[in-house]
Amino acid sequence: MSCYKYWGKLEEIADKLSSYGDLEKYGDSALDDVNIDEIIEILDDVEIIAHDRTIDFDSAKHILDDEKMNKALKLIRKFYVYVGARLETENALKILESDNPTETLDSFHFYDRYIGLIENESQLARFNDEKTFVFLGSGPLPLTLIMFNKVFGCKCIGIEQEESVADLSRKVLKRLDLEDEIEIIVGNEKVIEGLDYDILMVAALAEPKDRVFANIWEYVDENTPVIYRTYTGMRAILYSPVLDKDTRGFHKEVMVLPTGNTNNTSVLIRKIV
Repeated sequence: MSCYKYWGKLEEIADKLSSYGDLEKYGDSALDDVNIDEIIEILDDVEIIAHDRTIDFDSAKHILDDEKMNKALKLIRKFYVYVGARLETENALKILESDNPTETLDSFHFYDRYIGLIENESQLARFNDEKTFVFLGSGPLPLTLIMFNKVFGCKCIGIEQEESVADLSRKVLKRLDLEDEIEIIVGNEKVIEGLDYDILMVAALAEPKDRVFANIWEYVDENTPVIYRTYTGMRAILYSPVLDKDTRGFHKEVMVLPTGNTNNTSVLIRKIV
């Protein structure tokens, strides 16, 4: 089915989002007083489009590559990132104050999606209690690390660039009694040079992608599985995907497409020497 039926709808959604404030000019603070549920309701319409299985990858590229649509998609993606970060931060803060932190964690808006995502990614590498797993871009609510530790028992290390975000995630882990199982390190992808690990994963929002993967190539060996999350097909309207040029020097071994409401495609690559 043609993707062109969504062009007008995406522009309409972008117009609605632009009425909330200029994230480009004022940053996330422009939305501090906005009811997050209002924005989520608008973005739910984007997800309906993103999950349309009748649009194949080639057809989706007509939207993703079109200059006319670029402005609308750029705005939609900024709000998508903002909502995800705000929801994670709010849930993290609730955990710190909760009488039942595990229950509060389970109430996270995207929790069910992570379950499907972890199930997909468990097919790409052998996660177990003898492995150390590093996740680049762990964020304020290190749910990926928490779930891999709980499900597979692996030792986990998160890498986060912002000290304040890393500090919040450490407090969350302590509240969940996981501070001995999961470590959070401040830095960018270069810190992996000094780490001992078995599996490396790159978050979908890790940026800039070309630099991230170039540095990973410098420090990883050819036997280490590197998994990255990206967006494919119509789901790429939600965030810019990892491009082939970003992963030059790596061999793509397996790609697992999302199922249900999960948005991320997970890809296993290894360094070429």
